[in-house]
Amino acid sequence: MRQTGPVYDVVTGEAVALDLRIAQLPSRLVAGVLDLVAMLVTLYVFLLVVGAAGTAGFDQALAVAISTVLIIATFLGYPVIFETLTRGRTPGKMAMGLRVVRDDGGPITFRHALVRGLVGLGLERPGLFLLGLGPALGTVVSMFSATGKRIGDMAAGTIVLQERVSSRPGWAPVMPAPLAGWATTLDITGLDDSLALSVRQFLGRASQFDAAARETLGRGLAEEVRACTTPPPPPGTPGWAYLTAVLAERRRREEARVAAAAGRPPPPTPVWPPPWWGPPPYGAYPPYGSPPPHPAAR
Repeated sequence: MRQTGPVYDVVTGEAVALDLRIAQLPSRLVAGVLDLVAMLVTLYVFLLVVGAAGTAGFDQALAVAISTVLIIATFLGYPVIFETLTRGRTPGKMAMGLRVVRDDGGPITFRHALVRGLVGLGLERPGLFLLGLGPALGTVVSMFSATGKRIGDMAAGTIVLQERVSSRPGWAPVMPAPLAGWATTLDITGLDDSLALSVRQFLGRASQFDAAARETLGRGLAEEVRACTTPPPPPGTPGWAYLTAVLAERRRREEARVAAAAGRPPPPTPVWPPPWWGPPPYGAYPPYGSPPPHPAAR
C-alpha cells in the first residue's frame, strides 16, 4: 500500500490498483455533526415515548437507568445499524458523500461497525469514559493520523473515504495497429473476467510504477494471458502491445455481440497509431506505461 497525498493506493498481488480517496477532516466533522443532531432527535423521541408510557412514578434510580440504556442504545445502535445496512454509511456520511471501508478497500461488516460503535461510544462519540472529551480526542487523533483515522477506525481496521470526487478518466484499450489482423484469430475463451480486470488495471496505471516493478508485473501478466489464449503473439511483440491487443479484441467482440443483439451494426474498432501515421517498427515503441509517440508532422 502506498500513499499519495489524500489518495491511498492499494495495489494487490495481481497489480490491481484501487484508489482510496481519504475523507478530509472538515467533511467528517460536518457528517459527525449531522449524525449527532439525528441521534439527539432520536433520543428525544425515545424519551418522549417512555415518558408517555407512564414512567412518571418511577423512582430516580430507575429513571436514570432507563435514560442510560436509551443513551447507549441510541449512540451505539444508530451508527452500527446504519453502517451495517448501508455498507459503511450513516445519514451524515450520505449527505457528505463519505463511506467507511476496510483497510483493503472492501465493504465493512457488522463486526467492523460494532467495533467502531463501541469505541466511539466509550472514547469518542460521545466518549462516556472521558467525561465528554471524546469528540476532541477523536478530532486530534484524526488530525495526526496519516490516513485521517480516528481511534475507532484503528481498532476496527477501517478507513473513511470520500466518494463524491471527480474521477480521473478511465483507461480503455486501443488496438495496436500492427496487431489488428492477428487479434481477429485470437481464442480468448479461457481469459476470465478476473485476469482481464487485472490486466486492464495494470495497463491503466503502468506509468505510475517504477520501471523494475512495471516490467516484473507486466511480464507476469503477459505469461498468464499467454497460458489461456491462443495463438501466441507475433515474434518481437512487446508485452504492453500484446496485453493491450488482447483486451481491445475482447472489448471489440463484446461490443459487437451487444450491437448484434440490439440489431445495430458493430461500432468501428479504434487502432493506434492511426492509419495515416504509418506504423513504426515495434522496436520504436516505448516500454510498459510510456505515453505514445507524438504524431509526425503532416
